[in-house]
Amino acid sequence: MRILVVEDEADLACLVTRKLRKEGYCCDQAMSLCEAFEALEQFPYEIMLLDRRLPDGDGAGALRQIRDLRPGIRILMLTALDAPEERVNGLDAGADDYMTKPFDSGELLARIRARLRTPAGATAPPIIVGALNFDVTKQDAWIAGKPLTLPKREFALLEALVRRANRVVTRAALLEEVYGFNETVQPGAIDTLISRLRKRLTQEGAGVAIHIVRGRGYLLAQMED
Repeated sequence: MRILVVEDEADLACLVTRKLRKEGYCCDQAMSLCEAFEALEQFPYEIMLLDRRLPDGDGAGALRQIRDLRPGIRILMLTALDAPEERVNGLDAGADDYMTKPFDSGELLARIRARLRTPAGATAPPIIVGALNFDVTKQDAWIAGKPLTLPKREFALLEALVRRANRVVTRAALLEEVYGFNETVQPGAIDTLISRLRKRLTQEGAGVAIHIVRGRGYLLAQMED
């Protein structure tokens, strides 16, 4: 699950990002509308936390353009503009939710969870490969009916692979989806994660294999009998 935080107050942006990553979300930061659109063009974010007073414009004024670019994204405005008419303007402009600063981090997380329970367009059916059942909408995974719990990086890796089951996923694509675009990634990090995930799936009897396709990337597929 990937979230974009659009906030020009660096300390607040870092605080929110750290909190979200601790909860298991993959989280990127943008400090202006320009940076936000650059990020939106690269990644399919499920949630955007959007400030209004940004260096290059009002976030509310950009909502239509954001929706055109990413129709299914949920947008939660996070702003100091707390007058009732400002809340009305933000929601009428197209925001899914509206919170004012200062805010409680627990409430923010609860609102994010609530937004994610609300379908953005058609709900995607679970993806089934072997004994693995992955619900993209609910962000849950099971193996033969038993819940599968993974560290956040490994879960993000599994999601990236299972969304493209039976297709090759490049190393670059995996890096983009598992790590934020402004994170420093150690060489070999993806290989380490692949090894851990492969071992766990084997232990749990998932009936799937992660293949190395030399010179191209990785492929997740059902194991052959």
